[in-house]
Amino acid sequence: MEKATFAAGCFWGVEMIFRKIDGVLSTMVGYTGGHTQNPTYDQVCSGTTGHAESVEIVFDPDKVSYEKLLNIFWDNHNPTTLNRQGPDVGSQYRSAVFYHNDRQKELALSIKEKLQKSGQFKSEIVTEIVIANTFYKAEEYHQQYLEKREIGGCKI
Repeated sequence: MEKATFAAGCFWGVEMIFRKIDGVLSTMVGYTGGHTQNPTYDQVCSGTTGHAESVEIVFDPDKVSYEKLLNIFWDNHNPTTLNRQGPDVGSQYRSAVFYHNDRQKELALSIKEKLQKSGQFKSEIVTEIVIANTFYKAEEYHQQYLEKREIGGCKI
C-alpha cells in the first residue's frame, strides 16, 4: 500500500472524488503543510496555521497508479489560481501535491511541466509540490462529509 496526499480546495469534494476510484482503499481529510501542531478547523480557516485542507489517500498501486491519481487531481481543480478554488479563498485552499517519496516527487514535477507546456491552462500552474510532513486528521464530522449528507458533491 502507498499514500498520496493532495490539496485542491475544500477537502470535502476532493475526498469524494478519490473515494470513488478503484484501488483507493481509504481516504482521510485533514490539514498539512503548515506550522501549527494539532490544528482545528477554525484555526486552519483563519489562514494563520500555514496548513492546507488536504486529503490523505491510501491506495493499492497494483490497482491504481500514482500517475492516475495525479491525473485525477490535475483534472478536477484549477491549478492556476493562487490560494483559491472557486468561492473558497485563502492559503488553506491552495493547490498542492505533498509527495511521500522521490518517485512521487519526480512524477508530479514531470506532469506539472507537461501540463504547463501543453497549453491546457492559459495561466501559470501555481500548484506546490512539496514533501509530505505531519498530516493532522480533521474533526470526525468532516470525514466523508458529503456522503454522510447525501450531497452529490462539487467539482474541486
